[in-house]
Amino acid sequence: MKPNRHRSILPILALSCLVVATAACSTSGSLGAVPTTPPSSVPSIDSGPPDETPAPSIGPSPTGSAGPSTSPSVGPSGAPSPSTPVETMVIRAYYVLNGGVGVAGLVPTLRVVPKTTGVARAAMEALLDSDKVRDTYPQIATAIPSGTKLLGISIKNGVATVDLSRDFESGGGSASAFYRLGQVVHTLTQFSTVRSVLFQVEGETVTTFGPEGIVLEGPQARRDFQDQLPTIFVDRPAFGAAAGNPARVTGNAQVFEATFRVAILDGSGKVLTDQQAMSTCGACEVRGTFDVTVRYDVPKAQWGRLRVYYGSAKDGSPQGIRDYPVWLTPAG
Repeated sequence: MKPNRHRSILPILALSCLVVATAACSTSGSLGAVPTTPPSSVPSIDSGPPDETPAPSIGPSPTGSAGPSTSPSVGPSGAPSPSTPVETMVIRAYYVLNGGVGVAGLVPTLRVVPKTTGVARAAMEALLDSDKVRDTYPQIATAIPSGTKLLGISIKNGVATVDLSRDFESGGGSASAFYRLGQVVHTLTQFSTVRSVLFQVEGETVTTFGPEGIVLEGPQARRDFQDQLPTIFVDRPAFGAAAGNPARVTGNAQVFEATFRVAILDGSGKVLTDQQAMSTCGACEVRGTFDVTVRYDVPKAQWGRLRVYYGSAKDGSPQGIRDYPVWLTPAG
């Protein structure tokens, strides 16, 4: 079941406007140790690789390349202060990362929320509450209109039925509409119990969505939103998360001959490692997946950057460079 295929990749100008309209600058406090997150006993949330541990409760600089500034701030995980006696869990919420063609697209972030058995509802509520993430990272935006409310959610036979307020389909063109649908689908399909999402607005199942009349033929899956992904989509580690050492980097890509590069840079921008990686397919209708282990050396814990890119078929020059701020730690 797929949305109408008359879509196109989001124009750079449209995405730039989206980011400018929603982003705000942020500051951050002194570096601290990576907090530990209580393990979840909820069977429907996958254990996942190391980025289930959020970064410290401070945010990196907006570029992800420099150290923190001087003013206190809540980090991308939205973690409660140490004095708050609440048990928490980590979920993922997907937003839109600004950039040029092949770089702009959906991006995962980690959110720390009160522990609950209703993980799908918690993930949706975190997604709709995007202020903390956007205040920390000006290059991240959301296509979901302000004021959108979650009216209901249920899961049956692998399909999550999500009911949203009328605001969800208001405003924006087709590019914005596809992105907001993709944000919800990626956020809910992080759980092993959800394979696809059926959209409702004010209790009515959606068959045509938004002002552009996008046709939705039943439940939507991640494969229906490949156009909303960058050329190389890193799903783990999440944007602004702890990378682990060695770092496990997973995602999907659509690159020439299935070959691309993965690099890790330290807080000063020095390249610590830069290695070749391959996806499972380079010229397929369905994007190839990858799962890469990257080792690096740093003398102390610090913010750095995970970089993915591919070489030009013409001269090998770096193309489609996409950077994630990540928390680096010395090898154990």
